Amino acid sequence: MKIRVGFGYDVHQLKEGEEFWLGGIKLEHTHGAVGHSDADVLIHVICDALLGAANLRDIGYHFSDQDPKYKGIDSKLLLKEVMLLIRKHGWEVGNIDSTICLQLPKVNPHIDRMKACLAEVMSVQENDISIKATTTEKLGFVGRAEGVSAYATVLIQHADSMMRP
Repeated sequence: MKIRVGFGYDVHQLKEGEEFWLGGIKLEHTHGAVGHSDADVLIHVICDALLGAANLRDIGYHFSDQDPKYKGIDSKLLLKEVMLLIRKHGWEVGNIDSTICLQLPKVNPHIDRMKACLAEVMSVQENDISIKATTTEKLGFVGRAEGVSAYATVLIQHADSMMRP
């Protein structure tokens, strides 16, 4: 069976008055992430991990923050495009393991909705997506509520190898 692993990491600054999109859903909070798109840090790391695993470069290569057509774009659209791209190259998602680092708001109450949203966008099973959350115990830029970061590791398998006995 041909499998590959990919890793993604991203950071976004938090700013008062911005919308806060995380895992494809909007969180109500006084601060939101700043970015060229909707700044959904979780979707961005999943995109990067998938692209990296398939050896297709990174999210910035495919969706440049210098291109005005991506200004304010819903990151779920980027994730759909990434899924089309990796599938075009014969890859399918095995599983995704991700961690969000955020002091506030608390993420755990929203994880089930995030998983459902991402599974629908990616056309995968919810139980193939793991989302965890942690604070940094008030240390660093995350602990000072200046930003949010996320990590993702993905396993992909080649569609041809999935059909073999």
